[in-house]
Amino acid sequence: MSIEEKIAGIHDPDLRDEVEAARGGFLFAQIVEHVLHRQRERDAQAAILNAAETRRAGLSRDQRRRDAVRLVIESEPALPSSLQHIHSVLALCGLPYRDPGPVREFSRTYGRNSLNLIAGRIKDPETGAFEPQGLPYGPKARLVLLHLCTEAVRQRSPTVKVAETLSGFMREMGFAVTGGERGTIRQFKEQLNRLAACSMQIGLWDGRDSATTLNVPPFRSLELWRSRAGEGDAEAGRTVRFDPEFYETLIRHALPVDIRAARAFSGSARKLDLLFWTGYRLRSLQRPLRLTWSNLHAQFGAENASIRSFRQAFKADLAHLREVFPRLPLVLDDGGLILHPADPSLLLVPPRPAAKRSRARA
Repeated sequence: MSIEEKIAGIHDPDLRDEVEAARGGFLFAQIVEHVLHRQRERDAQAAILNAAETRRAGLSRDQRRRDAVRLVIESEPALPSSLQHIHSVLALCGLPYRDPGPVREFSRTYGRNSLNLIAGRIKDPETGAFEPQGLPYGPKARLVLLHLCTEAVRQRSPTVKVAETLSGFMREMGFAVTGGERGTIRQFKEQLNRLAACSMQIGLWDGRDSATTLNVPPFRSLELWRSRAGEGDAEAGRTVRFDPEFYETLIRHALPVDIRAARAFSGSARKLDLLFWTGYRLRSLQRPLRLTWSNLHAQFGAENASIRSFRQAFKADLAHLREVFPRLPLVLDDGGLILHPADPSLLLVPPRPAAKRSRARA
């Protein structure tokens, strides 16, 4: 290839300027060769980016969000600021997926254990009357729990002032912060009220002749006060105080959750449940764990009457989780799901500090 042909292959303006500035010099031919090499590297990188953009253009909005989150997680390790926390019990005990309507009690069984929720009432700051609240449900209830548990862990306090932090969390999760009757602020705070009013029981059974019932109300109290004249929904006050026993166990058993992954699934209650549950299981798994389709249906199939319809939905949800974490050691087959022990670098969250200390002593 002649030197003029090489120069013709250089088209970026800044690189062309370098060539022209070197023209007539003793090392002109070598400089042209070097600049051409840089141009080809740029072109190759641009082709990769264009191919990625073309591929992403054919994806749905949710697929694009998951793809973007995967790229961020692969290129940027999780920092303390990107980790949220949720109580390990809540990672195993899913809330209703959809609005149960007038139903005041909800139960779910997972393996030998069960969760029971009973809807309650809260004192209205405008009327002074006890107002019945429905059962908490859907992705926003789970995100509210994630947010409140995180604030309690970060502040090392069982008392969280919601109005000071909820709007920022909503933005971080990708929700527009809007007021009004149908606004997102009202939707999130409705779930907060439902969570604060409900009572929770967890039943544990050994499979033979022993059973334990734990009364674990997440919150001891919820303080409400109406917004002042000229203020919007964002300023309406709420202070949550965790139940002391629940708070102490939260501090001891807080499950880290990568907020970037939670953002990818912020519109789906079952995918959030799958994210939390998988993170909990994989953190301490020492040997392969098999769950049958019946096990999975009991854990995640509240909306699917038949295992057949549940299997289709669960396969899609797991595929979406693997779009964000493609190396997760999860295998689906005709019998159900197999979880394999994983190297800490493949986990959703860092290994537990206790494990690090034991390795250091060894």
